[in-house]
Amino acid sequence: QVQLVESGGGSVQAGGSLRLSCAASSYTYNRHCMAWFRQAPGKEREGVAAIDSDGSTRYADSVKGRFTIAQNNAKNTVYLLMNSLKPEGTAMYYCLAAPGGAVLAGGDCAGERGYWGQGTQVTVSS
Repeated sequence: QVQLVESGGGSVQAGGSLRLSCAASSYTYNRHCMAWFRQAPGKEREGVAAIDSDGSTRYADSVKGRFTIAQNNAKNTVYLLMNSLKPEGTAMYYCLAAPGGAVLAGGDCAGERGYWGQGTQVTVSS
């Protein structure tokens, strides 16, 4: 069974940086899309960044130029490097794996949702 485990969340001051990791176990799909979503209290879950098996990436407008998504296929791990963090970035961050999917504008994946991680909390103080 596929499991996604996120790590790297924490508390940081505005302007700071964090790197999130999402490690996928038992994940053997050749073609896939993986994405980071976030959900703030009282708000809907929103796409932040996505990457597919070809290395194509897409980002939400709110994080373009500050966040970078990358993957290490040998380790089945996806990363989200977040720079210049803002207080509005405070949220629970979730990893999504969509087998056979492709990236969509806004940092999402097309196709079946597939698998979600349990989330990692990011808190940005002003």
